[in-house]
Amino acid sequence: MTEPLLEVTALTKRFGGFTAVDAVSFQVAPGEILGLLGPNGSGKSTTFNCIAGMLKPTSGSVRLAGREIAGSTADESCRLGIGRTFQIPRPFRTLSLLENAKLAAHYGAGGSISAEEAEVRARDALRLAQLPDGPDAVVHGLGAAGLKKLELARALATQPKLLLADESLGGLDAGEMRQAADMLKRIRDERGITIVWVEHIMGVLLSVVDRVVVLDHGAVIFQGTPAAAQEDARVAEVYLGPPEARAA
Repeated sequence: MTEPLLEVTALTKRFGGFTAVDAVSFQVAPGEILGLLGPNGSGKSTTFNCIAGMLKPTSGSVRLAGREIAGSTADESCRLGIGRTFQIPRPFRTLSLLENAKLAAHYGAGGSISAEEAEVRARDALRLAQLPDGPDAVVHGLGAAGLKKLELARALATQPKLLLADESLGGLDAGEMRQAADMLKRIRDERGITIVWVEHIMGVLLSVVDRVVVLDHGAVIFQGTPAAAQEDARVAEVYLGPPEARAA
C-alpha cells in the first residue's frame, strides 16, 4: 500500500474557548486531488492554515511524507515542499509577473538557489499557469482570473510536493471556474503534484477531485468519493438545509 504524502491525525485548533477544528483526521495519497469542502465557518481555512504553518495546532499531528511538521512555521513548511495559494491574491504590484514568481522560487523547496535557477523555475511556473513571462507582463490590469493564475504560479515556483489551493474559484465566472479547475487537474497530471483544494463551491470541484472530505462545525462529517458525497444526507443537509426546509 502506498504511504500517504499527507497524514492529518486528530488535528485540533482552539481559539480561547472556541474549537475551530475538532479532531480532524484524513490522508492524501501521492498524486491525489482531495477536495476539502464545507460551508462558511466549517473550519476549512483553519485546517489549511494549520497544515501550511500559518497557525500552530492546539494538538494533533500533521505529517508530510512521514515527517512531523505540526507547529512548523510557514517558511519552514514551504521549504519542506508545501506550496499554497490564498483566497485573496496579494501580489507585489510594483513587480512584473516574472519577478513575482522568481521571488517565490527563492523561498521554495530545496533551500537557497541561484538567480538563474529561480528564473528557470519562475518561467516554468508562469507557463503552467498560462501567463506571459516577458518583462512587459505586469500585475496592473490583471482581472480576477489573472490574479488567481499569478497566485497559482507563485505557489508552483516554490516546487511543491503538495499544493494547497484555497478558494481557487472565488470571484470567477462560470467559464473561468471551469478553466481554473481544469488547470489544477492538468498540473496534477503533468507534474504529479498532490493537491488539497479547499472550496465551498461544490459543483465544479466535484467533477475534478478524486475524493472529498466534508467539514461542519470543525469536524469531519464525510469522507469518500464525489459521487457518494452527492448522495449523502448529512452533506445535503449541511449545504441545503434540513429536508423540511428544502421542501418548503
